[in-house]
Amino acid sequence: MRKVEVLPYDKQWASMFAEESRKLYEIFGAEIIEIHHIGSTSVKGLHAKPIIDMMPIVNDIHRVNDYNTAMIAIGYEAKGENGIAGRRYFQKGGDNRTHHVHIYACGNSEIKRHLAFRDYLRAHPDVSQEYGDLKEKLSQRFPFDIESYIKGKEQLASEIERKAKVFERGEV
Repeated sequence: MRKVEVLPYDKQWASMFAEESRKLYEIFGAEIIEIHHIGSTSVKGLHAKPIIDMMPIVNDIHRVNDYNTAMIAIGYEAKGENGIAGRRYFQKGGDNRTHHVHIYACGNSEIKRHLAFRDYLRAHPDVSQEYGDLKEKLSQRFPFDIESYIKGKEQLASEIERKAKVFERGEV
């Protein structure tokens, strides 16, 4: 059973991202345009589940499946689109996950959404604090119920996402 655990920010998360990025560049080579650190572990000071979310941007999403065997060889589980059209998703660590890899082709609108959310939290420490506090409370209330944890943060996350879109357009 997977435990929902939210921890204080750990500066090691940035180096874990960098190390795993090197592995992904070795596997995908020139197919990868760039890799972004996204999610809560990418925001300095934010309490987070200790899972590194990575977002490689590739030239051709349809070629990603060609690399599934290599990803499995370094510990990933290939999940296909996993509910989001145009994405390829991999997770590492089973019930004790360490990494999530969300791959999109250049130009996919999900890229902008993820980066806007991250950048908004980085630019607004008060909102980041509120979001982290909520996640911490939810993890204590629902330690073995990931669905309730996710549902509990949905409203605030949607509000942040809405504000992030405005922020990204420079209207704030």
